Amino acid sequence: MTNDFNQLLPTLERIAEALERMAPPAHKTNDLAAADAFVWQAESGYLQPVRNVNRIDIDLLQGIEQQKTILYNNTKRFANGLPANNALLWGARGTGKSSIVKAMHAKINTEKAGALALVEIHREDIPTLPHLLHILEESGRKTVLFCDDLSFDLQDESYKSLKAVLEGGIEGRPNNVIFYATSNRRHLMARDMIENERSTAINPSEAVEEKVSLSDRFGLWLGFHNISQDVYFEIIEGYAKEFGLDVPIEDLRARAKEWTVTRGSRSGRVAWQFIQELAGEMGKKLG
Repeated sequence: MTNDFNQLLPTLERIAEALERMAPPAHKTNDLAAADAFVWQAESGYLQPVRNVNRIDIDLLQGIEQQKTILYNNTKRFANGLPANNALLWGARGTGKSSIVKAMHAKINTEKAGALALVEIHREDIPTLPHLLHILEESGRKTVLFCDDLSFDLQDESYKSLKAVLEGGIEGRPNNVIFYATSNRRHLMARDMIENERSTAINPSEAVEEKVSLSDRFGLWLGFHNISQDVYFEIIEGYAKEFGLDVPIEDLRARAKEWTVTRGSRSGRVAWQFIQELAGEMGKKLG
C-alpha cells in the first residue's frame, strides 16, 4: 500500500501544482497608507503603490508662476480640510500641465508628511470611477485623483460617468477626494464632436450644452500656453544649474535654440528633452 502511494505521490503533486496555477490570484487589499502615490488598476480593482513618482521639482517649472500659485492655494486648502475646487488644466502639449500636478503633490507632502495621496486613473478607466471613489472614501485619506490627457470623442458616452461623479450624481464626489485633470481641449470634447451633436439633435443648443457642461463641473480652469524664447532659456538654464551641467551660457542658449528648430516647437517638455540629450553627451546622470 505504501509503495502504491509513493508511486502516486509525484502525480498527485503535479495535479496539485496545476490546480494552484489555475486558481485565481489572491485578492490584493488596498492600503492607502502604503505609499503617497498610486495607479488605479481597474481590472483588478487594486491601487498599485508607486514608490518613486516621475516628477520635476516645483521650482524648476518656469513660465507658469500664476498657475503654480493658484493650484497651490487650491490644493493647500483641500489638504487643510477647507473647501476647494476640482481643477481642469488645459492647453498646449508639453507646457507643464501634468508636471505641475505631480510637483504640487510633492510640495504639499514636503510641508506635511503624508498630507495627500495622489491616485492616477487612466482615461479609458473613467467608467470605473464610482468603484474607485468608494474605495477612496472608505480609506478616509485626503486624495488628489488625477487623470492625464482627458478627452472624449464621438460615440464616447463615458463622459456622463465623470459628469455625475463631479457634481450631478446622488453620491457625488467624496469630501476627501478632489479631481484634477489635464487636457489639450478646453471643453474636453473634439470640435467635430460638438458640431455633430449640434447637427443631429432635435434641440441643437441643448445637445451642445450637455457636452460643454462637463468642463463646467470643474470649478477651477487653468490655461497653459506656448512659452516665449526668453522663458525657454530660463527653463534650460535652471535645469543646467540644478544638474551641474557646466556649459557656457552662450553655447547653452545656442544649442538649446538649435534643438527647438529640430523639434519644431518650444515648450517645457522640449526643454527637458534637450537637457536629457545634453546630460547624456556629458556623461552625467539626472536626479
